Amino acid sequence: MKKFNLIATMASGLESLTKNELTEMGYDVKTENGRVRFQGTFEDIIKTNLWLRTADRIKIVVGEFEATTFDQLFESVKALPWDELIPVDGAFPVSGKSKKSTLYSVPDVQAITKKAVVEKLRDVFHWRNQFPETGAKYGLEVAIDKDQAMITLDTTGDSLFKRGYRLHKGTAPLKETMAAALILLTNWHTDMPLVDPFCGSGTIPIEAALIGQNIAPGFNRDFVCEDWTIADQKVIDQIRAEADEQANYDVELDITGYDIDQNMVDIATENAEEAGLAGIVTFKQQAVKDFKTDKKNGVMIGNPPYGERMGDQELVRKIYRQLGDSTGQLRSWSRYFITSDLDFENYYGQKATKKRKLYNGALRTDYFQFWGKRER
Repeated sequence: MKKFNLIATMASGLESLTKNELTEMGYDVKTENGRVRFQGTFEDIIKTNLWLRTADRIKIVVGEFEATTFDQLFESVKALPWDELIPVDGAFPVSGKSKKSTLYSVPDVQAITKKAVVEKLRDVFHWRNQFPETGAKYGLEVAIDKDQAMITLDTTGDSLFKRGYRLHKGTAPLKETMAAALILLTNWHTDMPLVDPFCGSGTIPIEAALIGQNIAPGFNRDFVCEDWTIADQKVIDQIRAEADEQANYDVELDITGYDIDQNMVDIATENAEEAGLAGIVTFKQQAVKDFKTDKKNGVMIGNPPYGERMGDQELVRKIYRQLGDSTGQLRSWSRYFITSDLDFENYYGQKATKKRKLYNGALRTDYFQFWGKRER
C-alpha cells in the first residue's frame, strides 16, 4: 500500500502532546513548530484522524521545493503527481499563505498553484478540457515560508476539534482539542475524581470521559478523505470497528462539571448524551464559591473567565479569590487553571508549582498547575 509523507497540525504549544500520541501509536515522528511529521498509508490517515486528541488536521505533504519566482512555483507544482490523487471530477480549492518570502502575494500564489494543477490534470487526462469539480473535495494549501514552499492536501475536512457531540456551546467555548490537551497535561488517572468548576458546555468533563474509557475522539464524525477515490470503505469500516472494540465502556469514572448557570448545565448534559456518555459524567449547578468535597486525591481542571474586556477584570479577579478560598486547601488535589491573566496566582492566593504557556486560539494564556500531595 502506498505510503505518504504526512503532517499533523496543532495549536502552538501542543506539539509535544501530539508527538507523544503519534509515538504511542507506533509512528516515527519529527516535531516542528505547529506540526509533527510522520509517514503512513491511507489506513494510517484514517487511524490518526480517528484517534488523535490534540491535533487539528492530518495533511498529505504532496511536495516541497524552493520558490522565488512564479515560473518556479508553477513548474514545481505541475511536476507533482496530482493525477494519482485527484480524479477528473474532484473539487480542489486552493488556500495559501506566505511568510518572509519573495512571493508575498497570497492570491497570486493560489492562482498560480491552481493553474499548475489544472495543467497537470489536462496533460494526463488529455481528453478533458474542463474539470467540473463536482465530486469529492481535495483541499490544497500552498504555504511559503522563507521561499520554501510546501504543498499539502487536507484529509480531515472540518477541524478535528469538531468531534460531533457538541450540539450547543457557550459564549467562550474551549475547543475540544485544547480541552483534551489540558487533561493530558495533568496527573489524572481513571481511579481519581475529576472536577471542572467552570464546565460551560461540558467540554473538559466530556473529553476526560472519552480519554478514561479509551473512546476514539473522532468516532462520532466523518473525514473528507473517506469520499476520495483512493478510499477503501471496507478498510475504513474495519478501522472504526477496531476502535469500538478498543473502547472500555465498563470503566467507572468519577467526573463532575459545575457551572453557575443552570442553562449551561442543561447544555453540557445534552452534549454528554450526544457523546454517548449519559450517566457517565455528572453536571450540577453551583457557584465556585460554594464548592466543597470530602473526596481525596482528585484533579481539578478549570477554564475560568479571563476578563479580557475592560470592566470585567474586577469581577473576574473576585471569582479567582473565591476559587482560591474554596479549593486552595485541597492539599491532596492537583489543581490546573488556564487563564490569560498573568496575575492569577496573586488573586488565587497560592504560587503555582508550574506554569505552561499555551495558545487558546490566538490568545496567549498560562496553564497554572498546583500539584497536590497524595494522601493514603
